[in-house]
Amino acid sequence: MNGSTSRTPTRVGLALGAALVSSLLCTPATAAAPEDAGRGPAAAPRAHGERACPVVYFDLGETLVHTAEDGSTAYLPGAASYLRTLRRHHVRVGLITNVPPSWGATDAARAARLRAEVDATWRGPVAFAWADFGDRIRTPRTEAERKPAPALWERAREESAGCRVVYQAETAQEVSVASSLGFVSYQVGLPHRPAFLPAGVVERLGRCPA
Repeated sequence: MNGSTSRTPTRVGLALGAALVSSLLCTPATAAAPEDAGRGPAAAPRAHGERACPVVYFDLGETLVHTAEDGSTAYLPGAASYLRTLRRHHVRVGLITNVPPSWGATDAARAARLRAEVDATWRGPVAFAWADFGDRIRTPRTEAERKPAPALWERAREESAGCRVVYQAETAQEVSVASSLGFVSYQVGLPHRPAFLPAGVVERLGRCPA
């Protein structure tokens, strides 16, 4: 999970144009949405057994969940409903998040510790949707792999089975690194734009070549 955030609202106009180009021409871009979150066109759910693309990865802290001053955690506004929307459209999701490497020798072990830590302080009315993320939780094996080092994004991309990969986070630095590695990246939490990359844009990216 992350610490300090870096906001770059002056880039919103350029990012809006980048998203339009990305969605129409299927080229990677540091994306922002040209439409409201609830109004983007949604493709019909994929047939059973069809490859689910793209894969949408998130940072965790201050992207999907917020830690309050009393140490409790809960979804950020709109995060739970956004995950439900992606679930309805059969879009796979994952996490790329920094945790102490000492939490386990494998991604699965570190993910289990992460879940325990979050669940122990959870105060939201709806439980965090861990089942949506499956085994797609990428965490650093060493201190050298901690973001913004590229290792976690590289592992996620290699394991995407040729799907387009999306990354959403609250920090401009992480968004920039992910974009440089071929992700369609989107900085959440900026004013005058949807909280998350709209599902309609995600659906269109799923029809683009990786």
